Amino acid sequence: MLEILRDFWYGFTPEYRLYLVVIALFIPLTIAGVIAQIKVNSTFNKCAVRADCGLTAAEVARRILDQNGLYKTKIVRISGHLTDNFNPTTNTLSLSQSVYGSTSISAIGVACHEAGHAIQHDKKFVFSSLRLKLVPVVNFANRLLFPLLLIGMLLGFASPYTTVGRVLIWAGVVVFGLSMLFSLVTLPTEFDASRRAQKELKASFFSSEEAAMSRKVLTAAAMTYVVSFLMSLLQFLRFFALLLMARNRD
Repeated sequence: MLEILRDFWYGFTPEYRLYLVVIALFIPLTIAGVIAQIKVNSTFNKCAVRADCGLTAAEVARRILDQNGLYKTKIVRISGHLTDNFNPTTNTLSLSQSVYGSTSISAIGVACHEAGHAIQHDKKFVFSSLRLKLVPVVNFANRLLFPLLLIGMLLGFASPYTTVGRVLIWAGVVVFGLSMLFSLVTLPTEFDASRRAQKELKASFFSSEEAAMSRKVLTAAAMTYVVSFLMSLLQFLRFFALLLMARNRD
């Protein structure tokens, strides 16, 4: 039986085997993404314990920014849950409603993670700088190429054996190649922001037990970026395999 399956498997060309493996990995990786997102929310709620420092997340973030000379960085409240972000173009740290005024360990950890991004920008951290430069390139590709790719796939034109299909496949390689690169650069950016946050919190605001709890929240959040990178990698490999199939046809 194993020999039959092996002969069946090796009956396909290498590029087609790559394509089949990539397709097979989409379902478990999608499930992993859902689990990672659930883990973020459950860990955030589990660690929503009042910190001994008695300060709100916004207050701690403000102090960390000031300690690093970032007096001009604004902190604003925005709607939503865990929609926190740092915008380097406006030098604004935005904290969600569930984080801004909270005195919980999890909220303070999230706010200080975003403060870590502000410090990265000020220090010109190589990966955050590269990520910022990639934003307009990725947005340009998504605006121009992704609609073309999507329409072509919906209409069934994305065959590697037609001229139109090959154009669409090249569009997919470019779009998802850039997306993969952006996600890859995001990983060290996010991990470094968490490292900076943990360093500041342990030095001035959290006990070792509280720091461990906030680390759990930030680690859970980081896993969503890992899954995002793996998903973009799979998309890139799928179109790369199609491109190899087209070249083999020639």
